Amino acid sequence: MKVLFNQQLIADSNKTEVVEGNHYFPPEAIRQEFFKESSTHTTCPWKGQASYYSLEVAGEKASDAAWYYPEPKQAAQNIKGYVAFYSHKVQITE
Repeated sequence: MKVLFNQQLIADSNKTEVVEGNHYFPPEAIRQEFFKESSTHTTCPWKGQASYYSLEVAGEKASDAAWYYPEPKQAAQNIKGYVAFYSHKVQITE
């Protein structure tokens, strides 16, 4: 799976975890230089509290385009630290 934003490859892995239809990329699969921590947080009843990243590539920005669970609940330990993306903000391909 690959993730592109503003025609730049920002994540690439053949070892994603699929949860609720979203591909979660392992932390080492993302190009951290394009990710900026966001102050946004949401809570999922079974996964726990999500943190967000905004993206910036060549002057193009996408606020809260990616999320991850730094300390997920027990049922979601397989995605701890993994990053998922909103498909309407990035291009996700196989």
